[in-house]
Amino acid sequence: MTAATTSPSSGIRSRALFFTAVGAIVMLFLAASSAPSPLYVVYQQMWHFTPTVLTVVFAIYVAGLLGSLLVVGGLSDHVGRRPVLFGAILLESVALVLFLLAGDVLVLSTARFLQGIATGAAISTLGAALVDLEAPHARGRAGVVNSVAPTAGLALGALGTGALVQFGPSPTRFVYALLLAGMGVAAILVALMPETSERRPGAVASLRPVVGVPARLRADVAPVVPVMLASWMLGGLYLSLGPSLAAQIFGMSSHLIGGVVVTLLCGTGAVTAFVLRRTSAVRLLGPAAALLGGGTLVTLVGIWSGQVALGVLGTLVAGVGFGAAALATFGTFARIAAPHERGALFAVAFVLSYLAFSLPAVAAGFASTAFGLRITAEVYAVVIVAVTALALVLRTVQSRRTAPASA
Repeated sequence: MTAATTSPSSGIRSRALFFTAVGAIVMLFLAASSAPSPLYVVYQQMWHFTPTVLTVVFAIYVAGLLGSLLVVGGLSDHVGRRPVLFGAILLESVALVLFLLAGDVLVLSTARFLQGIATGAAISTLGAALVDLEAPHARGRAGVVNSVAPTAGLALGALGTGALVQFGPSPTRFVYALLLAGMGVAAILVALMPETSERRPGAVASLRPVVGVPARLRADVAPVVPVMLASWMLGGLYLSLGPSLAAQIFGMSSHLIGGVVVTLLCGTGAVTAFVLRRTSAVRLLGPAAALLGGGTLVTLVGIWSGQVALGVLGTLVAGVGFGAAALATFGTFARIAAPHERGALFAVAFVLSYLAFSLPAVAAGFASTAFGLRITAEVYAVVIVAVTALALVLRTVQSRRTAPASA
């Protein structure tokens, strides 16, 4: 009788515990993905490669990630969340070992490629698992965590690495050892976690690369896409060129500053997403686009004038828009997707996000070699402002169309 009366509350506590654990694993994977960013300058000094080579290393990571999302993004909807997560953690651990041993660009590139595959497999599955584990009385919390955890992870990974490079021992090794230990803890948590997705037929068919949104969801997804693209374009600028801009344009040579640049954007985004967690995702779309565009414009003026204060102010404003955009995006996806659609829908979201994150950044890397870092950053910023302006126009048109129906 005692067991019967305590079992329901014990089950609720267990779900809450693993919900928190999955959120922490999201942060861990994203922290690992941003950790190499402050180290790129160090690698360049050690191995004497050009910005173009650095761009190739960045592109290799994204290629692995996008390929993983396309192939295994919906696999967990068929075989369960835990098997996919175990595979992702194992592959991430192999990548971290290669980072520890890296002595040239080839090993670094291999590590980034494997890390991209692992991250792609993990993030869509973890996002779906958060929705699965969400308590019935706390609907919307999964969308908040899916918004806060990735941006917080990116911020912590960059800042932690920057601090370790500046002040810690063995700057190109120690951070990866810490992350490897974290992956070991993550594997234990996944082993203890209950399976949240029933096995369904079609696992092999799901490996065929298909990106699509179910027809019934497209009306909800379409207004979110422009804002999502603008925010991840901005993230790509900061993670790929941010530390270099701080060093070359603003004269800040400290490796810690390279991490702070990324943290200002992503950390502000994480705090914003948490503060606005109770705000309707639909209401956030317009303000998110305006803040992203306005902040980028202020940063652009800072680049033109070389004023650090304007660069910081613009980054903080854009960071607020970055967090609001993440909350609007993942809050919408968590709300509209049925259980059997979650893995695939989050995969689509991340495919679009990382295309916006990577393609402009890769182009910027090649352009910086040909035309210089300043001109490249200025053009990149102008493009982001233009995309946010388009997002505002589309959002305004949608609002006017839906207003009569709502009335």
